[in-house]
Amino acid sequence: MAQTSTQELTQMLIQLSAGKSEVVDEILPLIYDELRRLASSYLRRERSDHTLQPTALVHEAYIKLIDQTQVEWQNRAHFFGIAANIMRRILVDHARKHNANKRGGEFDKMLLEENLIVVTNEKSVDLLALDEALETLAKVDPQKSRIVELRYFGGLSVEETAEVLGVSEITVKRHWRMAKAWLYGQISREENGG
Repeated sequence: MAQTSTQELTQMLIQLSAGKSEVVDEILPLIYDELRRLASSYLRRERSDHTLQPTALVHEAYIKLIDQTQVEWQNRAHFFGIAANIMRRILVDHARKHNANKRGGEFDKMLLEENLIVVTNEKSVDLLALDEALETLAKVDPQKSRIVELRYFGGLSVEETAEVLGVSEITVKRHWRMAKAWLYGQISREENGG
């Protein structure tokens, strides 16, 4: 996204927070491609026969994003951080419904990128197990959980993550490494019945 577009988007988000709902139609063209890229990235890590398409995920997430009346948008990174959280929730809900329909069948698998869980030999992990591990991490260390959400699910850089959370880039890098190791341990225990 060009610098002008980033500044323009930030201004529109601030206007939206101030109750100027007329900017909603102007925001979508500025964010659509990036939301689509994010949705495609999510779905690439899902099982191959997933029924949700990137366009549907973008549209469902956008509706929920714009419906956020309690959020005071700060900037582009803040917006995409929340977008990542909403997409994650949509996919987890979809996985839960899918698993309920299958009555205990195969769990949805989400491919893990090498940079998230570097120690694992597995190329995929149960999306619900990952969600549960993140929920547990959020109770133990909310900041580390938020960093995983922003970096892994939101696709934000270290710099953008630091900006959203108001911490240093070094802190983000350190917590990112610790969170990856913690998640690996948590998911491994769950997979091994422990």
